[in-house]
Amino acid sequence: MAKYLLLKHYRRNSGPEWLPGTDVPMDRWTPEEITEHIDYMRRFAEKLTESGEFVGEGALAPEGTFVRYDGEGRPPVTDGPFAETKDLIAGWMIIDVDSQERAYEAAAELSAAPGPGGRPIHEWLEVRPFLGEDFTIE
Repeated sequence: MAKYLLLKHYRRNSGPEWLPGTDVPMDRWTPEEITEHIDYMRRFAEKLTESGEFVGEGALAPEGTFVRYDGEGRPPVTDGPFAETKDLIAGWMIIDVDSQERAYEAAAELSAAPGPGGRPIHEWLEVRPFLGEDFTIE
């Protein structure tokens, strides 16, 4: 088993190419469309839980601040009040699957979550493997 992080981005058109009509920002969806989308993701997580592949998930608020270390005894440096939300992560899911192919299958299924009009949003998801325990730098 290998763990993968599925990253959802705020921009619907953040992938290599996007389909016209699937890039409507969520703040322009109806409350019913948002509920349907979230319910789909919950059902998807339940399905992965039943198969033993679900590890965790979370949704993030669009606000955030970049922070860095600025030296001993100095306060952290911040840039903001928040980072550009178009480039930030909207949410994430961690899965533990048998292969990279299975991780891609799961991401593709999550990409079919409904959006405006109940149609699949065909969202690009970033799939990133976790480093293994045997990771070494040579």
